[in-house]
Formats: sequence, C-alpha cells, structure tokens
Amino acid sequence: MVQNKDLNSVLVVSSSKKFYQQFMELLPKSEFSPLCSVTTVGEAKRILVDRSFRIVIVNTPLSDDFGIHFAIELAEKQNCGILIFVKSEIQDAICQQVENYGILTLPKPVSKQMVFQSIKLLVAMQQKIRALETKASSLQSKMEDIRLVNRAKLLLIEQLKMSESEAHRYIEKRAMDTCVKRRKVAEDIIKTYEN
Repeated sequence: MVQNKDLNSVLVVSSSKKFYQQFMELLPKSEFSPLCSVTTVGEAKRILVDRSFRIVIVNTPLSDDFGIHFAIELAEKQNCGILIFVKSEIQDAICQQVENYGILTLPKPVSKQMVFQSIKLLVAMQQKIRALETKASSLQSKMEDIRLVNRAKLLLIEQLKMSESEAHRYIEKRAMDTCVKRRKVAEDIIKTYEN
C-alpha cells in the first residue's frame, strides 16, 4: 500500500484508551494517518527509533513517567509538533517549562474544538518549519558553491597570475563550454592546483 506523504502521522502517548478513542473520532483520516497509540514513554521511545511522526500527543501523567521530560527530549531530537495535555491546575507551570521547545500545552478537560484547532496549528507550524529548512538547505548549498568558486579563483590568481575578473570569466566560460555547473569547474581547478 502506497502511503500519501501529505498525510500527518500522529503518535498518541496515553495511559487512557478512552483518550486515544476520542482522537480517533476527532481527527479526519483523510488528513491524519496513520494514527498510532502507545501507553508508556518506553513504548513511545521504542517506536520512535524506527518511525517518525509529524505530531506527537502526550496525555500526562503516564504510568512510567509524567511525560514532560520525554516531550522535551523529543523536541530536541526530532522535528515534530508536540501537544501535551496536563491538569488545568499545573498547566501554567508546565507551559513555562516546555514553551521554549515549541511544545504546546492544553489543560484537561478541554473542548474538542480547542484540541482540533491546536492540532491544526501544529500542522501549520510543521509545514512552515519544513519550508524554512528547505530554504536554509538551499542557501547553505549556494554558499558552499560560492566558497568553492572563490577558492578556485584564488588558485587561478596565485598559480596562473590571472586577475580576479579573468579568473571569474575563466570559470564562467569553462562551465558554459562544458555544460557543467560552476561548482564542478571550481572543484576541478582545486584538485588540479591544490595537490
């Protein structure tokens, strides 16, 4: 079965089976699939070794851990949206602990509408983060290309006594003539003159 990459995979970590059932009813399968459930932090850590999820829901407290340290650790290691449910009396204290990690908290009890809106907010944040990561990766690649070309120019200036503009023109022309990127030409020049 081919999985639609646009679907949002969800991991629910809750000691309560009823909590998981409520999520099954709340989240449309057309947008959120697969929906996976575990009852302990230990199980969650084991499943996260082999799989990643876009959204992780933690219903505190759990039987083997309260769940806050797990959520923080997860936020530091993986790029996923995390939503924690805590008793309303301690929500402010928990929120202060986790908000710098990008973790959302909701008080229990909470309306289905608030839960759904929070999950949609997590999805929107994850899409924005992925777009920014793609852009950052592209910029890093371009910066590396510029560094290599500048290094190659410097070698042409030192080894062949070209001016900066002549070295630039040489790399540009060579790239056009051989139908390769300037980076490839620069790498070839570096290999030739650095060793």
